Amino acid sequence: MTTSLTLELTELPADAVEVGRIADAWGVKGWFKVMPHSASPEALFSSKRWYLQPSERGAKTFQGTVLLKIRQAKDHSDTIVAWADGVDDRNAAEALRGARVFVPRSSFPSTGSDEYYWVDLIGLAVVNREGVALGQVRELLSTGPQTVLVLSYEQDGKTQERMIPFVSAFVDKVELAEKRITVDWQPDY
Repeated sequence: MTTSLTLELTELPADAVEVGRIADAWGVKGWFKVMPHSASPEALFSSKRWYLQPSERGAKTFQGTVLLKIRQAKDHSDTIVAWADGVDDRNAAEALRGARVFVPRSSFPSTGSDEYYWVDLIGLAVVNREGVALGQVRELLSTGPQTVLVLSYEQDGKTQERMIPFVSAFVDKVELAEKRITVDWQPDY
């Protein structure tokens, strides 16, 4: 049995954030498994419009950016399963394997007070209470009990790395509009 996958070519939104990858087909009716990049994948549930790009490696069943209109998405074990318009059987779902899933940042659910999406913290400048620049947030790591900011900075012409726990004991304030995080931390820690 063969099927044709019908996908709508589109442009990737300017505020698109990669939130997961399609792992495989799930069942026979066109459902597919998604491996989210976050332990809290609310963005996948909040958006009914997912943008897909083919995997960087392996076979490509489509080119460019395509729009996937999500009929339903739900938790299943440690993954998410979803069903979309135009994906009506297992073969169509398998054709999506490896695709990168993007969602517009504007469709993410609102955060509470003192809650931040990691994607919003990447690239922010980090300064200490004295105004000394400590670096720029390159990534965040989840170490189990806490999250750690991984900063990049230049010293003697070489790129260095600094880690600061993202906890209230060390983080004084996050100012997204100013693209700055103020911390109680010294350069020689």
